[in-house]
Amino acid sequence: MSRVFVPAIALALVLMLAACGTTGTEDAEGAAAAFPSGAAVDYQLGEAYPPADGVGIVARDRSADPAPGLYSICYVNAFQTQPGESAHWPDGTLLERDGHPVVDPAWPEERIVDTSTAQARHRVVEHVTPWIRGCAASGFRAVEFDNLDTFTRTDGALSLEDNTAVATALVAVAHAAGLAAGQKNAAEFAAHLRTAAGFDFAVTEECAAFEECGAYTDVYGARVIDIEYTDELPRSFGDMCADADTPASTVLRDRLLTAPGAAEYAFQTCPAR
Repeated sequence: MSRVFVPAIALALVLMLAACGTTGTEDAEGAAAAFPSGAAVDYQLGEAYPPADGVGIVARDRSADPAPGLYSICYVNAFQTQPGESAHWPDGTLLERDGHPVVDPAWPEERIVDTSTAQARHRVVEHVTPWIRGCAASGFRAVEFDNLDTFTRTDGALSLEDNTAVATALVAVAHAAGLAAGQKNAAEFAAHLRTAAGFDFAVTEECAAFEECGAYTDVYGARVIDIEYTDELPRSFGDMCADADTPASTVLRDRLLTAPGAAEYAFQTCPAR
């Protein structure tokens, strides 16, 4: 049975934000309108460093400062924990099965957030909201919410509706703080997530490698950022850039997202179109 709680939780959060005097809709619209579609992008989640000349968009972790003078996106892992941070999440926010933590099979150090009940969703949004506001206070223009698709890795314990409800609430918080909000991955649900949650742009990993970029550009147009990785290239990066389906804002990075000077470091952008 599907469970649709989007309107109720979104309305509750809007009322809460209004009561706190936090209204940034016009600023959020400005941040979304200012999104530099097609600009060169750098993805710096591993370590922040000075961007190369010509870069117009930089994504960094919420613990880092934004890149001065550039359109900076704040990374928030909202649907599962960062490695080593599970203990920082409140009771009742992390999914368990038969008393055991449920983890992402590809990232065993990351526990999956519980979005299965209204109470759990409320706790999750309460926990993540200060991160979003912190991004705005630091000077970021936008925020991306990672692991929207965790429900696909829980054997039915979570649903698309569960995660959409949380996403809708988090986008409302971001907009109230004056930030544009980005969908991260989840290609097959892009149209639904934009309509239901109100995302302004998309960030995707390896959409060119998996030939699914059109799923994002059909929904977000030129407001799509793609990160490809050196260890999973089915064809040359040049060929990917030449593909009309590949977003203009596509960057090639090393899987560990290291900084210049590291042996693994890789950075290359598609030529301007």
